[in-house]
Amino acid sequence: MPAPETLSPTATAPLLCVVIPVFNEEPVLPELLERLQRVLGNLTKVRWEVVFVDDGSRDRTAAMLTAAAVLEARFKLVRLSRNFGHQPALTAGLAQAGLADAVVTMDADLQDPPELIPELVAAWQGGAEVVLAVRRSRQDAGLRRVGFDVFHRWFQRVSDFPIEANTGTFGLLARPAVAAINGLEERHRFFPGLRAWVGFKQAEVVYDRQERVAGTPGQTLRRLVRYALDGIFSFSYFPLRMMTYTGMFIAGCGFVVGAFFVMRRLLGQEVAFTGFTTLVTLILFLGGVQLIGIGILGEYLGRIYDETKRRPLYVVRSPESL
Repeated sequence: MPAPETLSPTATAPLLCVVIPVFNEEPVLPELLERLQRVLGNLTKVRWEVVFVDDGSRDRTAAMLTAAAVLEARFKLVRLSRNFGHQPALTAGLAQAGLADAVVTMDADLQDPPELIPELVAAWQGGAEVVLAVRRSRQDAGLRRVGFDVFHRWFQRVSDFPIEANTGTFGLLARPAVAAINGLEERHRFFPGLRAWVGFKQAEVVYDRQERVAGTPGQTLRRLVRYALDGIFSFSYFPLRMMTYTGMFIAGCGFVVGAFFVMRRLLGQEVAFTGFTTLVTLILFLGGVQLIGIGILGEYLGRIYDETKRRPLYVVRSPESL
């Protein structure tokens, strides 16, 4: 991958904005700020700024970023009124960065290394409008690692249009792609899916995802499961089709069994069986299938209900708090 051109940035140089949602990232911030300044300071032929979106942190994250913004004017801070979640915070950052020529989106935990930003910029300068950071490997372990692997492999097969596996928040969007994503008003947002849906000319940069530098992940297992469900129900009709196929299969089995007993009766063969155990088993099985189907319909219906309420995805604190 070629490096960005080595000319000094001017007032007319394109503006690169790095958007980073943060939530209780106090242990990580010192190293994150230092590495960002070092990497971005070495970029040439582009101007840069970093927009941090504080998603209702309860530690000293906001205070540390406010102090950093005093020392470095290119660090910006947007504070949300409470914790709205990673995707709304990312949406707030993209809205703030809408006038930039290119936007890099990344997490704050340094699992996505800032040192990869020059390669993303180089791909953008080479003509790409969406640059995907594709994970060659990741350092997560245990249940989280298994969950990530299963989700990415399965979701790629059931999504209604191609979404690159092993991609997340990290990547670069040119201004047209940012404008397209900012124009999408859906409530339940799955960023990799939205990024794939808007299209545009794409390029890939492969990297190895690192371990979290410090602290604990802000994304709990419950939130990750909810995020995965948002991706599945927002970009796939497979759950509905699966219930249709299941219903057709059960109906077919019922027809075959019914025809079998009708034929035995017509042939005068005795059917010596009370049917209590079979009846209970069938009722429990069919009742469970129906409840699963109702639950799947409820997931889709609940998302439709959320869309009709038209509540904002996030609320920014007063300008004096920025």
